[in-house]
Amino acid sequence: MTVEKKIIPEEQVEAEQVEAEQQVEAELVENDESAQAQDEASNEELNMIEVLNKKLALAEQQIVDQQADVARAQADVVNARRIAAQDVQKAHKFALVKFADGLLPVIDSLEMAISHADKEDETLKPMIEGVELTLKSMLDTVDKFGLKVIDPQDEAFDPEKHQAMSMRAVPDVAPNQVIAVMQKGYELNGRVIRPAMVMVSKAED
Repeated sequence: MTVEKKIIPEEQVEAEQVEAEQQVEAELVENDESAQAQDEASNEELNMIEVLNKKLALAEQQIVDQQADVARAQADVVNARRIAAQDVQKAHKFALVKFADGLLPVIDSLEMAISHADKEDETLKPMIEGVELTLKSMLDTVDKFGLKVIDPQDEAFDPEKHQAMSMRAVPDVAPNQVIAVMQKGYELNGRVIRPAMVMVSKAED
């Protein structure tokens, strides 16, 4: 038994070859289109990521700006409260100074009345005791508000608190000592509002 060789016509071979090439080209085109579509999709994703990153950066910057605004607002509130407290304190001190300035002449008058009163006169004793009690009560009250008496008898002369009205040489007394107080001074919360008027010792000639 013999096998006959099947002879394929040349035209058919060429046709099949052309068809195969066309199929390969079609697959290549399809692959290119698919790759291009993937590239476009990747580019879109990258663009979207870039946009989202920009939005995120903008949002973060807005948060930083808002935090800075809040910090400034808080600082402004603190400063406003501090200034208001200082203003209240200054107003309080100023009111006390005015009150003390108005009260000192009254205290001076009471002290002068006591010092010039005849303490040997029995009929005046009740009145003198009443004035002394009034003066003590007044001084105790103003002391609570920071008003202190400056009475530097026999103390060293202090130009910050004392005003020298005259000087005198006194035996056995060192120079610059207060030997007499003509008028007491006063200080309010550590600030001298009236210096004491004094006589000061000096060296003997």
